[in-house]
Amino acid sequence: MSAPTLRQLIDRPGGLLLPGAPNALTARVIADLGFDAAYVTGAGVTNTYLGVPDLAFLSLTELAGHVAAMADAVDLPLVVDADTGFGNAVNVTRTVRVLERAGASAIQLEDQVMPKRCGHFDGQQVIPTGEMLGKIAAAVDTRTRPDTLIVARTDARAAAGLSEAIDRAEAYARTGADVLFVEGLRDRAELAAVGALRPDVPKIANIVQGGKTPMLPRAELVELGFPVVLYANAAMQGAIRGMQTVLAGLRDDGSLANVESALAPWPERQRLVDKPRFDALDERYAADAVRVR
Repeated sequence: MSAPTLRQLIDRPGGLLLPGAPNALTARVIADLGFDAAYVTGAGVTNTYLGVPDLAFLSLTELAGHVAAMADAVDLPLVVDADTGFGNAVNVTRTVRVLERAGASAIQLEDQVMPKRCGHFDGQQVIPTGEMLGKIAAAVDTRTRPDTLIVARTDARAAAGLSEAIDRAEAYARTGADVLFVEGLRDRAELAAVGALRPDVPKIANIVQGGKTPMLPRAELVELGFPVVLYANAAMQGAIRGMQTVLAGLRDDGSLANVESALAPWPERQRLVDKPRFDALDERYAADAVRVR
């Protein structure tokens, strides 16, 4: 029996709980804990790989390398945050080709002016609706696999208000977007308004600890019309806190004696990176094990 496609996962009762991964190790943890898909977070990759804020510093090549590493590490559908598509509609055609080849199951494009900024920062600006429609059409026309989903995100709530965001989301759906993502919704009433839009098109609720959107329970968000509930950077924030705890203990005590319980044990670390499989390969292909056929 083949694994369900991303579309099938979204359409299931209860929707899809989608955790974000900034790197392949996090993707392995996500898969190991039984999640059905992972989100390649542009903010997370930017923060962990470059050590800078989510302000459009990441290149397409750098992003594609991370996607390829995650696709090689886990057998999960990957929803890839491609920011503004790395240029205009013509550039989007290359972005889609590159990310599909790297292993993306869905490619997310947003309508911010370049350089973009995190949707939970202030000061977003958006491109004209028509320009974004061109990007969506280019993405839809360029994908080579029919099950590659195009996610259209609008940041117009912050830039121009809720009504403009809803109008844009409707236009993006009519242009062929498979999934809608209205970023930065401020309260339950705004979530309900967006959730009621185009019941035939799935929508994403992005839940960010410390962000602008209320942290409603998954079941409530699904009931409001959001079958995809995204926690793009929860794992990374947890990892940051864990690193701070362990390193502060090491700094203060000169040893790990008081923070050892916060560490993943050595065997668990090796299990997560699949070391037993590589040990078996090493044994199989050792110089004294291979026979001429």
